[in-house]
Amino acid sequence: MNVNREIRLASRPVGEPGPENFELVEAEMPQPGEGQILVRNTWMSVDPYMRGRMDDAESYIPPFQVGAALEGSAIGEVVASRAEAIPVGATVSHFLGWREYALLDAAGAVVVDTGVARPQDYLGALGTTGLTAYLAVTEIAPVGEGDVVFVSGAAGAVGSVAGQIARKLGAAQVIGSAGGPDKVKKVVEDFGFDAAIDYRAGSLAERLAELAPEGIDVYVDNVGGDHLAAAVGALKVHGKAALVGMISQYNATGPVPGPSNMYDVVTKRLNLRGVLVTDHLDRFPGYIAQAAAWLADGSLRTAETVVEGLEQAPAAFLGVLRGANTGKMLVRLA
Repeated sequence: MNVNREIRLASRPVGEPGPENFELVEAEMPQPGEGQILVRNTWMSVDPYMRGRMDDAESYIPPFQVGAALEGSAIGEVVASRAEAIPVGATVSHFLGWREYALLDAAGAVVVDTGVARPQDYLGALGTTGLTAYLAVTEIAPVGEGDVVFVSGAAGAVGSVAGQIARKLGAAQVIGSAGGPDKVKKVVEDFGFDAAIDYRAGSLAERLAELAPEGIDVYVDNVGGDHLAAAVGALKVHGKAALVGMISQYNATGPVPGPSNMYDVVTKRLNLRGVLVTDHLDRFPGYIAQAAAWLADGSLRTAETVVEGLEQAPAAFLGVLRGANTGKMLVRLA
């Protein structure tokens, strides 16, 4: 094959993005130079943080460029190599998703062990989403023995793992929130949470108060907005929160109001701390060893929503922003 297909950013969205902001383009097949590898991508990830990269705004990661291929985590097989450290046939993870073939320096790829886990696991439980969940409950807002823990976005890739690890750390009660009865059922029956709240049905704050009448000790925030307000109200004195993401405001076109009860942060002496997994990538080897063992013994359960084909990647991404996924949203390329 002499043609490589890739998804490019066609235009920057205003508010909620749509299919018109993406374009599928045929490009010339790249060839590796000295120290480079060519990877046939087999799986790619679409994640909520990518919405921020569609805007021309300064952030912790550079924005996507209009007319250029998008980027993101991917897994693939090396089909050509001019790097001694990574041979043809190796399975690698890297950051040049959104294309069928990726050309990159060997330093930008990590060989993964498909003997201990499936390739796609390195985009989910063994990838940045899994490590984020682990950091949230072990370092950012550490869960202790007997704690009551609340996790928003509990049916998602980060939330589902965070709740299960919180249980491993000795939490006495783990409560999640999710959208719709099917997801609520999965959070409890498959991911082992004690209870889950359907945030679309009634008052989130009232339901949380019913489930945790004495309050919560730890909150893992993937949503922001009304979820953060409810958690601040429910947190006990000296409670802790790991602020992972705020998907409720990613499509906002103007300033987003914060919770109206932020003075509770002062009076309760709360610790609200943000987490970016890019600050902790050195933790990957140790985390993968531990999490792979949990996957192998069945004590860490995951879910995936899989779409087929590069051309469906934009729809998969838009689905993530609308809550269409349970667990990790993945695109299978080959």
